Amino acid sequence: MILSELLKNVTVRDMNGAGSMKITDIACDSRKVKPGSLFVCITGYEVDGHKYAKSAVENGAVAVIAEHALPTVNVPCVVVDNTRKAMAHIAASYYRYPFKKFKLIGITGTNGKTTTTYLIKAILEHMGKKVGLIGTNQNMIGDLVIPTSRTTPDSLELMELFDTIASHDVDYVVMEVSSHALALDRVKACRFDVGAFTNITQDHLDFHKTMDEYLRAKSILFDICDFGVINIDDERSGELLAGAKCDDIITYGIKNDCTLRASNICLEQSGVEFDVSFGGDSERVNLGIPGEFSVYNAMTAMGCCLECGFSLSEVVEGLHSADGVKGRIEIVDTPGTDYTVIIDYAHTPDGLLNVINAIRGFAKGRVVTLFGCGGDRDSAKRPVMGRIAGELSDFCVVTSDNPRTEDPEKIIEQVVEGIKQTDCEYEVITNRFAAIEYALDHAQKDDIILLAGKGHEIYQVLGRDTIKFDEREIVQKLLGV
Repeated sequence: MILSELLKNVTVRDMNGAGSMKITDIACDSRKVKPGSLFVCITGYEVDGHKYAKSAVENGAVAVIAEHALPTVNVPCVVVDNTRKAMAHIAASYYRYPFKKFKLIGITGTNGKTTTTYLIKAILEHMGKKVGLIGTNQNMIGDLVIPTSRTTPDSLELMELFDTIASHDVDYVVMEVSSHALALDRVKACRFDVGAFTNITQDHLDFHKTMDEYLRAKSILFDICDFGVINIDDERSGELLAGAKCDDIITYGIKNDCTLRASNICLEQSGVEFDVSFGGDSERVNLGIPGEFSVYNAMTAMGCCLECGFSLSEVVEGLHSADGVKGRIEIVDTPGTDYTVIIDYAHTPDGLLNVINAIRGFAKGRVVTLFGCGGDRDSAKRPVMGRIAGELSDFCVVTSDNPRTEDPEKIIEQVVEGIKQTDCEYEVITNRFAAIEYALDHAQKDDIILLAGKGHEIYQVLGRDTIKFDEREIVQKLLGV
């Protein structure tokens, strides 16, 4: 493609060179540059791509996108205000706007994104639609699984992924849209048919710094979607509604006035049942995922499908076909034991509160919560999570999550500060394998042991190393299964 065509939606400050140059590839990592590539200089947390422009040219780059002039680079240099935004538009142009070939549904919020995307996929597939999925657990095209490394890929990876998905003639793509993706312009060039907001609670303040900035990032989704779905029971939903630019919004909830409402809720160990009403119609919903938050996730999914033009009865019928999601209140097979082990991804204060409360609703014995907090992330939530676990659990085992480059002992100390505000007994075991072994060895009849924080992850990040760590395999190994 010609360079000038790639730049048609980019504001260019200066352009040193011919716009008629042919571009055969795009890269933002100098190691991935090929002959004929356009290299985009991205400034990251630790690395400034401008420093690698010369290396990119040596590897074959024929032009460079940068935020300032690069005198040492002897190829055309296009100077823009923001290379992240430029890359989003360039990538969309290069792949010829692949998201226009299907209906695109985006889900943002602190908790519930993954489960909601799987519920939407189940509903749409039940109605005979071919669906792509992009999210935390994995990327999918129908039943084909594509591994993923982060919730929302960068804009270049995302457009390439959209292009691949579009080549399989899908009808819909449903994706998680993280606050990082919104703030860092990864979806800048996208247009969503439907955007949905689940909730906002404390998380990612290491990046966003304040809850206002965190909410501002979430709100960007409602500037780039045609239709919206918003949880009216979230205390900050009014701010999203006031600023949303979409054509129509379905509000949903349990407590407040809304257009999609759940009532007569029955919470059981096997799942949830509730009545749902919309536009004068009502249906009874059965979903095999326990907890009140499952009601909210189900309504987010239903709202998105309703905005796509399906009837309430069609949506509810499709929802009944949905199964559970790996790492979300997932019961581990523990044959021969008289206790239950549950794995859940809860790694935020609200997520932990929700899952323990859900378990409390059906637990016959003690609730034993094993958890930690991630390193190099928001440290303010650590004592908060400790207090929540202590208040709601009968016993806690405090251990490591993904400590990354932080001292695991210091992370645990901050968590324990919160537990000490409660009367809950606890044990500290830094090594997560040993912690799980301890929890199983000390389990009592009818206990529910919650392994919180890792969920679908099958690894642990220690320092800068990543080791295999699948809690399902670990539990079964310890039990000799």
